[in-house]
Amino acid sequence: MEGKQIYELIGKAMADIGAIGKNDTNKQQGFKYRGIDAVMNALNPVMQKYGLFVTPEVINQTREERQTNNGGRLLYSILTMKYTMYAPDGSSVSSVVIGEGMDSGDKASNKAMSVAFKYAMFQLFCIPTEDFTDPDAETPPPSNPKPTEAHPKQPPTVAAEDPKTKVIKTLKQNALFAYGNQAETKLNELLQAQGVTIETMTNAAYKAINSAIYADIAAAKKEGAA
Repeated sequence: MEGKQIYELIGKAMADIGAIGKNDTNKQQGFKYRGIDAVMNALNPVMQKYGLFVTPEVINQTREERQTNNGGRLLYSILTMKYTMYAPDGSSVSSVVIGEGMDSGDKASNKAMSVAFKYAMFQLFCIPTEDFTDPDAETPPPSNPKPTEAHPKQPPTVAAEDPKTKVIKTLKQNALFAYGNQAETKLNELLQAQGVTIETMTNAAYKAINSAIYADIAAAKKEGAA
């Protein structure tokens, strides 16, 4: 049925895009991030391949002038953006996100739009920061149990959530959206079909399962519209 191609193509695009690493560094604060150029470079060939394109719409804008610590002028812009992704058959999905940007010149809104676009695409395509490493691809060196230390135990520290854990959460959320109460059963079936478990998930299996989930969403949409 016509008008539902977007759901199938988003799933296929997800399988092709892969991971976008945090390879850029903020010079002032020193944190790593995924730049707009990296996002554009990853999305452009895939969107061309499937005939996808996106249109921006500014829903709301807030601007204010602030003063820096050294007395300079800084413009602060907050944009509520709506991005609509279209497929060749005219079907579409929309995402509404907020972007914030600051600049001493005339580029505060440009920066806000870049931030909004990045995060709209990250969430629409569930783009991870790292590809999974297949467990069979690496063999850790031999090791022995660490000797027990006589020092008092320190309070446990909370480890940062690793990229694989984040992607698995996304996979479960997608399954819940697609299958509702049957999400756990259906996800287990898809894992079995790929010959993996949640613990042994690989990048290839993740892409295949996500594509299958989006295909089922597309099929459900077509059936509901029939």
